Amino acid sequence: MTLSLLSISLLGLLVPLRTFKVDRLKNVNFQGHNGPRQLLKAYRKYSLPIPDGLEDAAEQETQRRRSVKRGIMLKSTNPKVKAANVGAVAATPELGDVEYLSPISIGGQTINVDFDSGSADLWVFSTELPKGLTAGHQLFNQTKSKTFKTVPDQSFTIKYGDGSTASGSIGTDTVEVGGVTVTKQAVGVATSVSPAFVVDVPNNGLFGLAFSKLNQVRPTKQNTFFDNVMSSLAEPLWTADLRKASVGAYEFGRIDSTKHTGGLTWIPSDTEEGFWKFSTSGYSIGNDTFGLTKIAEGHAIADTGTTLMLVHQEVSDKYYSQVPGSKFMPHLGGVTFPCDTKLPDLFLDVGGVYTAKTRRRWRVFFSPYPNSTAKANVEIELCYGGIQATMSTTQIWGDVFFRSQFVAFHGGNHSLGMAPHS
Repeated sequence: MTLSLLSISLLGLLVPLRTFKVDRLKNVNFQGHNGPRQLLKAYRKYSLPIPDGLEDAAEQETQRRRSVKRGIMLKSTNPKVKAANVGAVAATPELGDVEYLSPISIGGQTINVDFDSGSADLWVFSTELPKGLTAGHQLFNQTKSKTFKTVPDQSFTIKYGDGSTASGSIGTDTVEVGGVTVTKQAVGVATSVSPAFVVDVPNNGLFGLAFSKLNQVRPTKQNTFFDNVMSSLAEPLWTADLRKASVGAYEFGRIDSTKHTGGLTWIPSDTEEGFWKFSTSGYSIGNDTFGLTKIAEGHAIADTGTTLMLVHQEVSDKYYSQVPGSKFMPHLGGVTFPCDTKLPDLFLDVGGVYTAKTRRRWRVFFSPYPNSTAKANVEIELCYGGIQATMSTTQIWGDVFFRSQFVAFHGGNHSLGMAPHS
């Protein structure tokens, strides 16, 4: 008997747990980043103009790094309820802070996935994939789940920022995150993934946290886990507390006031396109937190699934004009600087009511390029900037931004709360 999508939606039952938390841990096996690839990923994710030479730079760097041993595979950690109505699970970032992985349970099977506020699909590696694509990955086996149900005539096809793709069939299953459960959550069972996902062994899928209108299931869009669980939470929100080289957390249903300094400032989010998008119209560099330089008003997207921070060209140019030795490298597609250079802080307007300080020591996306420059026969190691430029009026503020700011995502009134990390 064919079950309609409406029936599936109405049958979704929520376990009445009210808050949960996803911890994030430092990865001691970090071996460096592919700067051009992360920049290309951000450009492609939002269909921004791609600078000449960037695609070649990303591919060349990818080929070079494939010969380098990657970090060890993540250990699976089953979700545990630590206290009444509060859940917590540990998570480990892949290769430092490039992307952060968190364990979720699907039909009783633990899978480490990337929590992404810039997309709205939950999909995972599966036993339905060809064996040549699955080495080292955690695989979801639908035949071993007693609660999995195939959704007939539904499928997903997604293309992400770095050109990576995934596609497959759709089913529903019991999904648990930090002790909170949705019993009939739509899950994409991958039957095809691109090479970028294959070589990223610790990552086994995506957990979308944008708005459900971005969902890529066809012909009928499906709700995200957050949309399904939101009404059962103590507060209809989730928070991102992302830290550099230390434990952070995703938490759902409450705001932990110990994780930020001072009160949160709330900014309306423009959700028309399905993103956590907000206005921004000024900046300052260095120690000047007063009198931001005005720029043509634009927008930025808060995206936990993007590594870099893409800002207006003017902001990038002015910023790097204060960084000695910085230079745009066409063959890398972005700005580099000597790794031992002291960087200035960057202050950015958020919604006309809050100034976000992006701390210099947390903003650098260290990606060494030895032998890039030589002076007096001394090799100078260059680092790829965590801040890069975009010609679009829409900026993308990824994990480089989050490592300086505690951010709350309020699904009830579509707003963002921000405050400096404690």
